[in-house]
Amino acid sequence: MKISHKPPFNRGLTLLSPRSGKTADMLMDFGVLVLSSGDVYKSESDADERVFLLSRGSAVISWGSRSAEISRPGLFDHLPWCLSAPGGCAVEIKAGKAGAEFFLAATDNPRGFEPRLFGPEECRNELRGKGTMRETSTRIVRTIFDDSDRSESNLVIGEVIGIPGTWSSYPPHHHPQPEIYHYRFLPPRGFALTAIGDTPYIIHDRDTILIREGEVHPQVTAPGYAMWYLWIIRHLEGARYGPATSTPIFVEDHKWVMGNEDNIWKPGEE
Repeated sequence: MKISHKPPFNRGLTLLSPRSGKTADMLMDFGVLVLSSGDVYKSESDADERVFLLSRGSAVISWGSRSAEISRPGLFDHLPWCLSAPGGCAVEIKAGKAGAEFFLAATDNPRGFEPRLFGPEECRNELRGKGTMRETSTRIVRTIFDDSDRSESNLVIGEVIGIPGTWSSYPPHHHPQPEIYHYRFLPPRGFALTAIGDTPYIIHDRDTILIREGEVHPQVTAPGYAMWYLWIIRHLEGARYGPATSTPIFVEDHKWVMGNEDNIWKPGEE
């Protein structure tokens, strides 16, 4: 399912995927928070864990008795700041002089755990796909947290930079856990193509894709443009995402592309 949003996001919180109606099966809220200079946003919940990922700008973010000044000039060349807060933890964000934009997600979680601010130095930054498929699926994958360092959470969160003309979410794969993608492009008029199950979509700046159980979701960035996207996965009860549950599940017909490159066709070899 594709959710388009062509104009800039309005000041305040724009909820793109609520836990109600036709998006209830995603099991998480997702939205974009835009703050002007000096704006203050407060978040409290007894039952929900929440994540606040800084997209651009600067802010003072406070949780419990702690606070930190954070800034991020942009998505593509700068690593993220992300606050993970449990239910019962009050969060306050005050935007800096240039304002700020955050991505927010929330889901139910009865566990009690300590809030944690993940900084750029903690982000796992890797060139995934490097050395395979003649670099046609090499991309930058940034994992902010997963079960290896945030097993109390019901979420997994990260970012991907799609290099111009290359594939991502590849080889094609699926998993039972719901996942949200949110996109930005450089330059912003860029685009990408994706297939969610058997449904193709053209992806533009500020679009959001909802991926449901079992839906395969490969995508390719248009030549000349860089693609950034946020990915958020919601663990399921008894089926958490990650190696322990053998996820993601690669489509059997396409797993071979990760192997011997001599098997990949070259012009004149037919």
